[in-house]
Amino acid sequence: MPEINGLDALNAIRGKFPDARIIVLTTYAGDVQILRAVKGGAQVYLLKNTFHDELVDTMRAVHAGKKKLSTEASYELAEHSTDDALTPAEISVLRLIAAGNANKEIADHLSIAEDTVKWRVKNILSKLGARDRTQAAMIGVKRGIIEL
Repeated sequence: MPEINGLDALNAIRGKFPDARIIVLTTYAGDVQILRAVKGGAQVYLLKNTFHDELVDTMRAVHAGKKKLSTEASYELAEHSTDDALTPAEISVLRLIAAGNANKEIADHLSIAEDTVKWRVKNILSKLGARDRTQAAMIGVKRGIIEL
């Protein structure tokens, strides 16, 4: 959506219409995005590759008050349910990594010591199971931890 992202739209709708039943239809299968949508009040989280018949059945189920996750969404949640979550400070560092910043630039931007950045990068790599900064950034985007 060009002017607002899906999560902001979900929050705006729920703010005006708290009883609205919302179906999220998206291309994003990241566990963090799924959790944000469900916590934001979505009854359903489906991927855009959902077949027409399933979509119609889902709309009927939502109308009847039921909730649903796509198979892919369920898998993503299960896959990462026991992962250590990144702290807000680590997410800030990950965003700056994804923007192409070196440790010194990150330290300057966040007004922290470069050794603190190195420690946070080490934690990020460990928590995400990434072998390097580039892979960590890609995982962060794929899972919806950060946006580019």
